[in-house]
Amino acid sequence: MIVIDPAHGGTDNGAQGPSGIVEKEVVLRFARQIRAEFERQGFRTVLTRNDDSNPSYEDRAALANAYRDAIFVSVHVSSTGKVGTAHVYSYQYSNAVVPVTGTTNSGDGPKSLTIWEEAQRPYLETSHLLADVLQTELAQRFTGSAFTSTPFAIRELRSVSAPAVAVELSSVSVSDPNMLAALGAPLASALVRSVQISRPGLALSRNSNYARAPVAGAN
Repeated sequence: MIVIDPAHGGTDNGAQGPSGIVEKEVVLRFARQIRAEFERQGFRTVLTRNDDSNPSYEDRAALANAYRDAIFVSVHVSSTGKVGTAHVYSYQYSNAVVPVTGTTNSGDGPKSLTIWEEAQRPYLETSHLLADVLQTELAQRFTGSAFTSTPFAIRELRSVSAPAVAVELSSVSVSDPNMLAALGAPLASALVRSVQISRPGLALSRNSNYARAPVAGAN
C-alpha cells in the first residue's frame, strides 16, 4: 500500500508564492498524479487527504500504520530554492534512545506496543535506503538536484511505522504555475521507479524482528 501524504491543508496553506501559488493546493494535485501512476503500475494507494482538510500528524500516520505492507510518502513544495529541483528526506532522531515498548493482549497473544515518538526508529535504515534511491532518480529528472538524500526531523515521518520519506520540490516562487505543474509527471515516475527498485530491501525490513508493531494511540 502506497500512502501518499499531501502536506498541509485546511487553514494551513504551507508555503505561499508572490504570484499566489499555495503549497497545499499544488501538493494535492501532485498526490493525485502520483496515485494515478502507482495504480497504473498495479500498486494499491491511499491519500491521507483528498480535499482541503488538514489531518493531524497522528491521523496521517495512523492511516499508514493500519497496513502491514505500507510505504509512506509525504509531498511538499518549498518556498525557496532553485526552481525545478527536488530533495528527499528520511527521518533522523536527535538521540539514540531505544524505543519504549510494552505489551498488549487482545486474545491472540502479546504484541509489542511502540509509542508514537519512536514509531519510525525501527525503519530508519530502510527509509534512508528508499530516500537515497529516490534522490538518485529525481536527480536524473530534475537538473541541479542533489544526488544524496538528507536525514532530518520531518514531523510527518516520525509516527509512521513503515518505510517513510518526504520529497520537496522547488518552489512556490515561480511566476508561472505551469512551471510547477510540469514537475508532477516526472515526480510520479521517479517515485514508482524508486519503490520498484527498493522493494526487496523494504520487504526485508518488514520481515525483520521489528516488523509492524502496533503504534500506541493508533486505531
